[in-house]
Amino acid sequence: MRCGTSFQSGAESHEETPTREKVALFSGASLRLHLIGGGGLGGVERVSQSNSSLKKHRGRSLFSPFFCCFRNYNVEPPATNKPCSLPPAAEENGSPPKCDQVQVIPIPSSPATFLLPEVSITDYGKNCVVIDLDETLVHSSFKPISNADFIVPVEIDGTVHQVYVLKRPHVDEFLQKMGELFECVLFTASLAKYADPVADLLDQWGVFRARLFRESCVFHRGNYVKDLSRLGRELSKVIIVDNSPASYIFHPENAVPVQSWFDDMTDTELLDLIPVFEGLSRETDIYTMLQNLRAR
Repeated sequence: MRCGTSFQSGAESHEETPTREKVALFSGASLRLHLIGGGGLGGVERVSQSNSSLKKHRGRSLFSPFFCCFRNYNVEPPATNKPCSLPPAAEENGSPPKCDQVQVIPIPSSPATFLLPEVSITDYGKNCVVIDLDETLVHSSFKPISNADFIVPVEIDGTVHQVYVLKRPHVDEFLQKMGELFECVLFTASLAKYADPVADLLDQWGVFRARLFRESCVFHRGNYVKDLSRLGRELSKVIIVDNSPASYIFHPENAVPVQSWFDDMTDTELLDLIPVFEGLSRETDIYTMLQNLRAR
């Protein structure tokens, strides 16, 4: 599966050139922005990674940090010592935490402290699949896309902007099958005011039992990490599907990596993954099967 370049339609964008303040608003002050092009505001360089190598993708919309976090893939798993039961918190003031200074965080005993509610009767006994949104299921842009599947209005700084959303090939079939086999949770580093209406349009079947957004992530070393231990599910029954290795850096052994998708309409990755998940749905402990898949 190849990573395509950002989709560009023939339509010209009539958007006003965003100010640096707006770019910072979308990305967050602590995220890494690389301004390129004439005048310094011609575009944003975003770093993305396939399963085996780093690939740079240029020319993305200036607003792309609004959809999800900029990711720095040259990251290491959080430093821990043996008594540490959970990854340490993100560093402060640019200094990485020392393990002997990290307090052991007890596993919460009350379901009220978890991100997810108790498992419903319908999903009882099923494994839980955590599914990413941007570049995993869809690709979104503020620049007009002629064949967009959805156009979502989003208010930013008092102005309504149109977000053009392109669905990844076979996403409908993939989601329907996931909903039959698993307890499915949407977990995205995007802001809820963008991701929630996109999910409303994308998930016509009520596949996602819950939706988690940026505020549910842990900000760790410049990345928004999806800490699966905070879900309230047994980790041996949790699988995360994500195009960003930085998103699951705390639990790489639970991951089914996917290639980042932008515009390749011949892509079949979601379709190809269905047999894999059919097998995972029958596992009482997902680690052995995922380890075997990684060893191939």
